[in-house]
Parts: sequence; structure tokens; C-alpha cells
Amino acid sequence: MDEKVNIVFLGPPGAGKGTQAAGISRRFAICHISTGNLFRQAVEAQTPLGRQVKAYMEAGALVPDELVIQLVKDHIQSKRCKRGFLLDGFPRTVSQAQGLEAILRQQGDCLRWVIYFDIQEEDLVQRLLHRRVCSNVSCQQTYNLRTFPPQQEGKCDRCHSPLIRRKDDNRESISTRFRDFEKKTQPLLDYYRKKGILVQIPANRPAKEVEERIVRLLENDNF
Repeated sequence: MDEKVNIVFLGPPGAGKGTQAAGISRRFAICHISTGNLFRQAVEAQTPLGRQVKAYMEAGALVPDELVIQLVKDHIQSKRCKRGFLLDGFPRTVSQAQGLEAILRQQGDCLRWVIYFDIQEEDLVQRLLHRRVCSNVSCQQTYNLRTFPPQQEGKCDRCHSPLIRRKDDNRESISTRFRDFEKKTQPLLDYYRKKGILVQIPANRPAKEVEERIVRLLENDNF
């Protein structure tokens, strides 16, 4: 992979973006940027941006686009992203997509692929009912008790911290999040489809098969 290449993973919560992003970013030596983790780390570090983010989160309000974009900008312009980046969970709206595009344009850069993890509601429900997440905020490794269990029950393979079940991983909450995501994300998919960089991948397949499809796409693009 000689060229700098920038990729976005889109998909409903629990579609497998984080799991695939971790492996793909290591394999191709590009940095993995999860906006959820960026929020948590900024709040923990008590940076000026982190304090602003915390105020919105504690009020139960959405973090404004300008703050999200600034957090992302700081990371994609860092040295660790010199070979490219993989964005997981951003952008969520056309406005955010345009903000990202403006940042990249300023540095003579662009997105190469936007990969959409396509999954049906019931498949997602069954997957998330069996999801467990590392409790270490610096790790956040995700497991599935059926398809990707930890080597030691209840413990993270990477950092050995306890695994937890997220409070909102119940059928009602999962279905609500899925439908909300579909409604809000369709304009974003249309935006990237018109640009000719959107690729849809069936996310209900085994994790290894999904990974192989992504790798084939990236390798065939010669990066």
C-alpha cells in the first residue's frame, strides 16, 4: 500500500464496523478513528474540546457538527494518519460529510471508498443480544458470544479487563436505533452513491467473510 488512502465505514450500531475497522486498519497500516472513542477520550483527558463535548453529553444533547468535525480534523491531520485513515461512525449526516470533504480538500486529499455494512433488522437484533464489550475505555474491543467469543469467559483477550453488556443492548432499544439510523442515513448514502464511491457489503455474513470482501476491494484498488 504505497498511496495514502482514506476510507469511511457506515452502518447501523452493531453491524460490525468496529470489529472490521480494527483488523483492516492494522492490516493496511492506516489509522482507525472511532468518533465514539474520540468523545470518550477527549472527555477523560479534559481537553477544551472534551469539556465542551461533556457538557452536551450530560445535557443529553447532540454534539454540534462543528465540534465533531474539529475532533476528527485534529486526528486525521496527525502524524499517525500519514498513510491514511479509516473513519468509523463519522460522518452521520450530509452536513458532516461536506465538512469532512472540505477538510480533505484543504490538504489536497479525498475519500477513496465509503463502505456500507448492510444488515437486516432481525439479524442485527440477534447479533447485539449476544454482544459483549471490553469495559476498558482505551480498548473497547467487541465480542459476540456466538460468533466471536473471548478466549477466557468474561475477559478481554487484549487487555484482560472485564467484558460488559451495554445497557441499551435489548430488543426494543436495538430496533429503535436501527430504524432511526435508517431514516437519518439514507440521504448520506445517496450523497456518496452519487459520488461513485459507495460500496455495500452484506454485514450478516461471518466476520471472516466480510473481512475478505473488504480486503479484496482494497487490494484490487492497489493501495
